[in-house]
Amino acid sequence: MTETSVSEMSFEVAMNELDQVVAKLERGEVALEDSINLYKRGAELKAHCEAKLKDAEEKVEKISVGADGKPVTAQAVEGL
Repeated sequence: MTETSVSEMSFEVAMNELDQVVAKLERGEVALEDSINLYKRGAELKAHCEAKLKDAEEKVEKISVGADGKPVTAQAVEGL
């Protein structure tokens, strides 16, 4: 079975796999070498999810509401 590249995963897919990795590690039924590999995969998934969340937060912060009540993208202010 070939693992999907973490960088190609959506947030939801990565989070689901991370949940599965954590569950396997918590059960403690995995051989030591497999545990190490699972831990590495989990670390990659965690970093990917954190990056996706940060990107989403930055996008939300840039959205403001115009006088007509519709969302508009805020313009970057130089010097800030």
